[in-house]
Amino acid sequence: MNLRGQGIALTTPFTDQLTIDQQALRAQVEHLINAGVDYLVVLGTTAETATLTPEEKQQVATLVSEQTAGRIPLVLGMGGNNTAEVLETFKTFDLLDYQALLTVCPYYNKPSQEGIFQHFEALAMAAPLPLVLYNVPSRTGVDIAVETVFRLVEKCPNIIGIKEATSDFEKVQQLLRHSPSYFQVVSGDDSLALPTLLAGGVSVISVIGNALPQQFGELIYHGLNHRVSQAYSIQYALLDLINLLFKEGNPTGIKALLSFLNLGSARLRLPLVTASEKLQQQIAHEYTILNTLQMG
Repeated sequence: MNLRGQGIALTTPFTDQLTIDQQALRAQVEHLINAGVDYLVVLGTTAETATLTPEEKQQVATLVSEQTAGRIPLVLGMGGNNTAEVLETFKTFDLLDYQALLTVCPYYNKPSQEGIFQHFEALAMAAPLPLVLYNVPSRTGVDIAVETVFRLVEKCPNIIGIKEATSDFEKVQQLLRHSPSYFQVVSGDDSLALPTLLAGGVSVISVIGNALPQQFGELIYHGLNHRVSQAYSIQYALLDLINLLFKEGNPTGIKALLSFLNLGSARLRLPLVTASEKLQQQIAHEYTILNTLQMG
């Protein structure tokens, strides 16, 4: 699968009863496709996947694939800290219409680099689709070392890329510097997406793109085509809003922005809670400033 461009880490909209809002999710998919995003990532961190039941996960995956109807590629989040359980999920989950799997580094257990290698090796040997590694040490408590990534790439040809969600840009550069041409480095951090692209990355799996797919997509387009001044003009305009979206965690901020734009609900499942009133006001204020600048 070609991951080039703007991928979106989909949120999961909830009703007042905190069940999945199917109508809102379908509308969200349409909104993003109509805005020209390049692919969707379903059941990632931003989807609050940790609070969904197995039946709900399949419901979301099926609904998105039905609504997308083959118009853009789909990536499915499928990982965990129990290797055997993930392997079993490969056998039972309906993956129709999905082109790749995004699989997170095992969390909480804090495995060694050898444990991380053997975990992903086992998944790669059994995976029915190409794998994209997901490194997010701020959430998992462990970091996939560059050397481990390259061991996996050498051993497992169906590992096609990595979503690197770290503030360590030197590490991103090392991945880009030494990766084979077919291995795709994707930014998992909206604020670092542009420098990653300019250094040789192919994509971002974006959070802010849920709400502002056209504006952020334009930034990605300029970055991929090395239109540096145009790209950084958008980057600097969006930077304060991006930072606000993560101030009280993800997807708390993006759901607040979606609600403000009448594109979804701000509701989350515990242990996450809706954005504080102060943060909601800050997000609304920053968006209003951004919108005024664009109008001008």
